[in-house]
Amino acid sequence: MTRRLVPALIALALLPAAALAVTRPPQERLHPREAAAVPTYVRKIEPALVGLKVRARRDASSSARLGVHRFATGIVFDPRGYAVTVSYALMDAVEIEAVRRDGRTVAAKLTGFDLDSGLGVVKLDGESWTAAAIGQSRDVIPGTLTGTVGVDEDNDLIQITGAVQSVRRFSASWEYMLERAFIVRPASPQWGGSALVNDRGEVVGIGSLRLGEAPYTNMFIPLERFVPVKDEIIASGRVQSRMPRPWLGLYTSADDGALTVDGFSPVGPAARAGFQRGDRIVSVNGVDVRSQEEFYEVLWKNRVGEVIKVSVQRDNRVVVIPVQSMDRHRALTGPRP
Repeated sequence: MTRRLVPALIALALLPAAALAVTRPPQERLHPREAAAVPTYVRKIEPALVGLKVRARRDASSSARLGVHRFATGIVFDPRGYAVTVSYALMDAVEIEAVRRDGRTVAAKLTGFDLDSGLGVVKLDGESWTAAAIGQSRDVIPGTLTGTVGVDEDNDLIQITGAVQSVRRFSASWEYMLERAFIVRPASPQWGGSALVNDRGEVVGIGSLRLGEAPYTNMFIPLERFVPVKDEIIASGRVQSRMPRPWLGLYTSADDGALTVDGFSPVGPAARAGFQRGDRIVSVNGVDVRSQEEFYEVLWKNRVGEVIKVSVQRDNRVVVIPVQSMDRHRALTGPRP
């Protein structure tokens, strides 16, 4: 009796599982050919990307360095059609055309700049644009996995999966410095204005530069610089809540502890102040400086319009050159003859 009962109880215990196995519909499996060709984070950001074809004034100083015809990726951040990109692509623009992902083109016009961070905003014609999701760029640390997503001049999508190599202060020759910049590897061949996105498809940075020698890295501007001031740029064309920095229009290089004058902006006060290429900058207002970072820190403690005394070493002697500083935004974006 017991021997016959045990198999019967085991069969009863298995009945629910057997019933489920019989009634469960077969699981659908995606054929490899039907799988998405690009990662999910790319598909999320792609509808918010446009290619920006820019024509600048032929006689502009920026055209001598960047060319008259320029191209960059724009990222729509506002459904009304506002897009952000790198400022150098838009400098002295007289015509801007935006290319949508489906190949259609629309006119765009310059809205404004934040030249401290190196970003610019354009307004695209039309309404109800798809805006990108904005992530928390403050959460980005070295090792964070990222994607660089942009478009090229043929309107092809360019996407590179990589990681943040470092988060550090970044300075450049044209009186430019970020307290936090993202250095990302591998580099994208289409970096200007490209979106740096996290694994959720949220934008955390805007592509600005290609650095070093092959294999290159890209420098990205964190969106923590942009999000708090984007509405000011839309409303007034610039950032009003931040005191403007005094600007001289000096181009410098820093090597082996020496800060050397490399050139001048033709619209900056330094071009007429008496500097010479090769001058070694040794102090600003009596404060010793040995790097671009120290130079900018001391310079930006002053106010626009104040006279800045820059001491340079030239032919084994020190020359003090007074320069009346300017507002960079007014100097570079003001009306031209």
